[in-house]
Amino acid sequence: MASKWRKAKLALGLNLCVYVPRTDDDASSSVDLAGRFSDAVSVSSPSPKSDSRPTTPTTPVSSSSGLRLAKTRSRSSKKTCAICLGTMKPGQGHAIFTAECSHAFHFQCIASNVKHGNQICPVCRAKWKEIPFQGPSTDPVHGRARVNPVDWVAQDDNWTTVLRRLPPPPVDSNRQIASLFHTSEPSVFDDDEPLDPKPESSDKSSQYADAGNNSSPKTLEVKTYTEFSTLTHSVSHQNFAVLIHLKAPFTSSRRCSSRNHSNPPVSPQPCRAPVDLVTVLDVSGSMAGTKLALLKRAMGFVIQNLGPLDRLSVIAFSSTARRLFPLRRMSDSGRQQALQAVNSLISSGGTNIAEGLRKGAKVIEDRKDKNPVSSIILLSDGQDTYTVTTSRSVSSRPDYQSLLPSTICGGAGSQIPVHAFGFGVDHDAASMHSISETSGGTFSFIEAEGVIQDAFAQCIGGLLSVVVQELHVAVECVSSGVKIASVRAGSYASSVSNEGRTGSIEVGNLYAEEERDFLLYLDVPAGGAGQVKPLVKVGCVYKDPISKDTVNLGGKDVRVQRLDNIIGCAVSVEVDRQRNRLQAAEAMAEARALAERGDLGGAVDVLENQRSVLSSSASTRSGDHLCVALDAELKEMQERMTSRRVYEASGRAYVLSGLSSHSWQRATARGDSTESASLVHAYQTPSMVDMLARSQTMYLGAPARPPVRPSRSFTQQPLPR
Repeated sequence: MASKWRKAKLALGLNLCVYVPRTDDDASSSVDLAGRFSDAVSVSSPSPKSDSRPTTPTTPVSSSSGLRLAKTRSRSSKKTCAICLGTMKPGQGHAIFTAECSHAFHFQCIASNVKHGNQICPVCRAKWKEIPFQGPSTDPVHGRARVNPVDWVAQDDNWTTVLRRLPPPPVDSNRQIASLFHTSEPSVFDDDEPLDPKPESSDKSSQYADAGNNSSPKTLEVKTYTEFSTLTHSVSHQNFAVLIHLKAPFTSSRRCSSRNHSNPPVSPQPCRAPVDLVTVLDVSGSMAGTKLALLKRAMGFVIQNLGPLDRLSVIAFSSTARRLFPLRRMSDSGRQQALQAVNSLISSGGTNIAEGLRKGAKVIEDRKDKNPVSSIILLSDGQDTYTVTTSRSVSSRPDYQSLLPSTICGGAGSQIPVHAFGFGVDHDAASMHSISETSGGTFSFIEAEGVIQDAFAQCIGGLLSVVVQELHVAVECVSSGVKIASVRAGSYASSVSNEGRTGSIEVGNLYAEEERDFLLYLDVPAGGAGQVKPLVKVGCVYKDPISKDTVNLGGKDVRVQRLDNIIGCAVSVEVDRQRNRLQAAEAMAEARALAERGDLGGAVDVLENQRSVLSSSASTRSGDHLCVALDAELKEMQERMTSRRVYEASGRAYVLSGLSSHSWQRATARGDSTESASLVHAYQTPSMVDMLARSQTMYLGAPARPPVRPSRSFTQQPLPR
C-alpha cells in the first residue's frame, strides 16, 4: 500500500487526495473541506454521539467506494474528459482520475471541480467517498506576494477552526436565519460598542500609539524633480513639468504582523490607527453555492485580522438590507459573534445595492464614538434592480449617483471611502466603479472566485496601516512671471487660483509607505541668465491619526538653472515615467469610451497608439519597470476588447479597475490575478504584501516564507541611466 501511494505522489507531484471517512448518516455528514465551500444554508446541530463542538456547514457526502488515482490512460485514445471535453490520450503527460463508477477525468479538471464543493460524479451523479484537491505552488513572483489563483485550495483553514469553537446554535436556527431580513432594527444606529473600555485602555490602547514612537519617522517624505535641470534663459518655456513625489512614513505594525503570519492577531498591533469598518455584502440568489462559501471564508479572514480596538459591522443585502450586528470591537467575544453572524448568511432575493449602502453609511453616520479611520467595503456579483434607472435613449447613462447616500458623497472632510469589489462576470462594473470613484475608494474586479480572500486581504492591509490623514499639498510660485498652467493629480481634487500663482491638491489618507506622484505644468518666462532660479515652493499639511497632531512641513523650493547654451540635457526619467502613466490612463479612458459606443476597433487602435508612444519614451528605453507594466496592461486591455462578448464579460471591468488604480495610485485586484502579476502589484505597499502573505498562509495551512519587502513601488524603481 505504501509503495502504491508513493508512486501516486511521485506521479502527481503536489496533487493530493483528501479522504472523507464513511459515516452512519450520509445526509448529515460533516467534511471540513466541503464545509468551507458549502452554501451554508443552516448550521448543523451536533449529534448526540459527537462532542459539544458544532460542526461547520457542510455539503452532504454519501458513502461509496473511493477514487483510484492513476497515471494510466483509458484504452480508448478517443475518450474525452467530461469536464473540459478534451481528449485523454496516452503520452500527453496529464494525470487521470478514474472513479469507482469507472468514469475518468483529467486530474486538474476534477480537482478544480471538487474544489468548488462538487463531490459527485459529473457524469452519473454517483456520490464519492474520496475527493481530490490540487496543492499550490509556494513560489512568490518577483519577490512580492501574489494573489492566489483559483486552484489554490486550503489544506486547513483557521476560520473554520474558530467556527468549530463557537457555542452550538439553537435548535430553531433555521427559523432565525429565515427571518434575518424581517426582524426590527433601531431607527438610529447609535448602539456601537464604546471605544477604549476602561479595563483595557491603560495597556492596549497605548500599544497602538506608543510602540512606534521610537522607530517610526514622524514626517512625510517630499521630493521634487524638474523635467530638465537647466533651461535656456533667452526664451520662455510653456508647460514645463515639475514632479512632486510624496512617500508616507512606515509603521512598526507591519514588522509585528510579519512575525506572526501563522496566527491571527489576538492583541492590538502597535503604531497604527484603529479602524471602524463596515462591510456591505451581497447575499442575493446569484451568490448561492461557491460564491457565498468563499465570501464567508474571506470575511472570516477579515474578522481574524482586525485587532481588539478595531470595530466591525456587517450589512447583508438582497432585495432589502439588514444590519447583522452593530459596530463591535473585535475582541475574542466580538470576533466569535461576528463569525457566527457571517456563518448564518443565506442567499436569496434580488440585488438592492442602494439599500445596502444606505444602511452601511447610516452605521458610520449614527455611531456615538469614532475610530480615527473609517471605511466601507462593498461586494456584489450583480446589478442593482431596484434603484438605478436607465433611459431608452442610447446617449443617456444610468443614474448611478442614486445608489449613493449623501453622507458618502460629502466633502473631503466627511467623505466615506467605499472600496467596491465586483464579483464574477455578471456584476455591474460601471456602477461599482462610479460608487468607488465618487466616494474616494477603489474598484477591484474579482474575475476568478477563488481570489476573493486575497482581494480583501490586500484592501484591509492598507486600511490597517493608515499613517497620514487629511493631507493637503500647497504650491506657491516664487519667481515673478512664473505661473501654474495645470495640475495633473488623477482623481484627487486639485485647483489653481490667484491667476496661476497658487495651486493645491487634496490627497487625504495615505497608507504606510504609500507613494503619490503629481505633475505640475508651469509657464516659465525668459530671463535670469546664469542664475539658479526658484520656480515654486511646495508645502504639506496633514494630521497624524495616532497623536491627532497637525504636522506642517515647510515649503520646499523647486529650482532650475538658466544658461545661455544647453547641450545634451537629458529629460528626467522620474518625470517621464509619471507622464507615461498619466498618458496611459488617458488612453484607457478614451478606449473605454469608444468601446461603450460600440467602436471596439477604434478602442484597440487608441491603445496600440499609446503603446507606440510608450515604447519610444526615454523611461521605457531605460528599462523602467512601470513602463513595462503599463505596456503589458495596455496589451491585456486590447485582448479584452477583441469582441463585444469578451468586452461585456470582462473587458469593461478590467479597464475600470485599472483606471481606478491609476487615478488614485492605489493597488486594486484585477481579473483573475494569476497571469498579470506585474499589474496586480503596482502601488502595492509592504503592509498589503504582509496581509496577502497571511492570507496565503491560511490557504497553505502552514507558515509561508516571509515576503520580500519591496523597496519601492513600480512607480519609483531606480533605473539605469
